[in-house]
Amino acid sequence: MFNQVMLVGRLTKDPELRYTSVGAAVANITIAVNRSFKNASGEIDADFVNCTLWRKTAENTAVYCQKGSLIGVSGRIQTRSYENAEGAKVYVTEVMADSVRFMDPKPQELLTD
Repeated sequence: MFNQVMLVGRLTKDPELRYTSVGAAVANITIAVNRSFKNASGEIDADFVNCTLWRKTAENTAVYCQKGSLIGVSGRIQTRSYENAEGAKVYVTEVMADSVRFMDPKPQELLTD
């Protein structure tokens, strides 16, 4: 079996970093990934993909990225379900990231001559 996904898109909001009860860093992000074709109106639509990052990847992304940052995510698709407060079953599909690449150019103040 093979379950691998690679996406390039922009963060729709700042990463949400938190820590588990055992101290592991985890961040949830959503990236907007443009489709490769135009819709009937001649516009390019985007898909909004939820991703979960763990440990150092989560911490680094929270420090160096913000809403609008261009990133590449490599990982696997995972599905899960749970019952909400009303008793309805909720299905979730997300990318569990193995690695994240920061694709924006470095800010001018970080460049060295």
